[in-house]
Amino acid sequence: MTAPVLEKPVERSAPAQPAAPAASDAPVRPAVSPGRRRFLQGAWAVSLAAALVLGFVGYLFTLSHVQQRHYQSTGYKTFRDQLARAVAPTGAAADGAPVALLDIPAIGLHQAVVVEGTTGRDLMRGPGHRRDTALPGQRGVTVLFGRGATFGAPFADLSKLRVGDKIETTTGQGKFSYTVNVYGDGDHPIVDPAAGNRMVLVTGDSDWIPGSTVLIGARLDGDPEQNPGRRPATVPYDKALAADKGALATLQLWSLGLLGAVAGALVLARYWRRSAAYLSLAPVVGALLWAVYENAAALLPNLY
Repeated sequence: MTAPVLEKPVERSAPAQPAAPAASDAPVRPAVSPGRRRFLQGAWAVSLAAALVLGFVGYLFTLSHVQQRHYQSTGYKTFRDQLARAVAPTGAAADGAPVALLDIPAIGLHQAVVVEGTTGRDLMRGPGHRRDTALPGQRGVTVLFGRGATFGAPFADLSKLRVGDKIETTTGQGKFSYTVNVYGDGDHPIVDPAAGNRMVLVTGDSDWIPGSTVLIGARLDGDPEQNPGRRPATVPYDKALAADKGALATLQLWSLGLLGAVAGALVLARYWRRSAAYLSLAPVVGALLWAVYENAAALLPNLY
């Protein structure tokens, strides 16, 4: 009897699975609607404007003080050298040049360098001498302007002076002392040539944007020195609370330079490593931004 032949079971292969799609190298970003794109662009523009404004405020109340101290340091060395060589100015002087040293112990002001001129740019350097008045210690009325909030704020505490407080000055003609004896304001000026040999200190009436002036009058102790006269006339920007509108054109030029530097950094970042592009142009952008802020500050009232 023959044994039954067993048939080998047929192996059935599993049905072929469809091939998985190739994974994309870059993730697919969801499409941004036009409305959302406009919103993001507007938010970016507002954020940038806010950062520029806050940077300007920071410049006025921090960096401007550093800038003024630098001017004071270099001006002090220049003026002390002129005094030692007996060539310090006693008449008309160049705009922004040091013409005197000022000490007001009652408000903590010591060895402040007084510069020629009272425009917004002049007062960035320190207290300014109104160019059409006598120099300290000379016969006649001396008028000095000073800022009350920014660029060192040398006259911030001027209103704290009391009758009898002393004001000391040093010029090319020697050392002189004044005694505070009268107060005034924008509505009651005390700049009167008939008032004798005196000094008038002028600043703003507010730590923010001033609307009027504070005037402190002091009489000269002792005899005055000769006034050579021939003082130059004032310019419109020499007046109290005047804005240096001549800085507007310069501000526009520096602003264009700043925009060009930013655009150049963005273009360079497309063809070079982004971090390297930004780092290489950061000093240029920073210097241009400083110049923009300085010229914008000149458009504020000069006693601010």
